[in-house]
Amino acid sequence: MSKEVEIVEDKQEYFQKSLIDNLEKFSLDSDDKLIWRLKRFTQILREWNSIHNLTSNSSFDAILENIIDSLYPLKFIPKPKSLLDVGTGAGFPGLIIACFWDDVPTLLCEPLNKRSSFLRYASLELELDNVRVVRKRVEQLKEPPFNLISSRAVSDTNMLLDLTKEISNQNSSYLFYKGSRVSQEVKSLKRELKVEIIKRATRQYLLLIPKK
Repeated sequence: MSKEVEIVEDKQEYFQKSLIDNLEKFSLDSDDKLIWRLKRFTQILREWNSIHNLTSNSSFDAILENIIDSLYPLKFIPKPKSLLDVGTGAGFPGLIIACFWDDVPTLLCEPLNKRSSFLRYASLELELDNVRVVRKRVEQLKEPPFNLISSRAVSDTNMLLDLTKEISNQNSSYLFYKGSRVSQEVKSLKRELKVEIIKRATRQYLLLIPKK
C-alpha cells in the first residue's frame, strides 16, 4: 500500500469519527445509512471537484465543516413536509439535509449545469429517492408551495423572500445560513415573520416562521 493511500485512509477514518462525534454532540441521531451516505458524498465531491472545480476547498476538514454547518440547524427545526434548497451548489446545505431527512420530498434548485449534474449524480449514488434536482433560477420555478425553504447561497434575505413568493404560502418557513450582518437584515425585513437567530461560531442561522 502506498503512503498516499495510507494517508487518505487515515483521513477517512478521522472523518468518520469526527462526523459521528459531532452528530452526537449536537444530539442529532445517526445510523449506518446516514454515515455511509455522508462518507460516499465526500468521496464523490472530491472526485468531481478535481475535474470540475465545484468548490474552492474540498479537503476532508472543509467538507466535514460544511456537513456539520448544513446539519446543525436540524437540532432546532421541526421536520418539514417538503423542502426547497436554493442554490445548492456543491451540495450544501440541501443535499446534506436530504441525507438526514430522507423521507422529506426535497427539491434542489441549482442554475449552473456542472453543479446540477453533480447533484443529480450524487443523489443517485446516495440512493436518495426523495430528491429532485432542477437546473433553473429559483424565480423560474413552477411548483406548489414548499413547507421549508433553505439557502446558503443567496445573501440578501429580502431578495430571497421576494424570489420565492410564488412557491411559498402562509405556512412556509425559511432557513437561511448567515454571517455577521444578519441583525441588520432582520431590521429591514419586509414580511411579517417570527424571527429566530441561532449562533454557532461565526455562523448565524436565520429562521423565519409564519406568525400564527
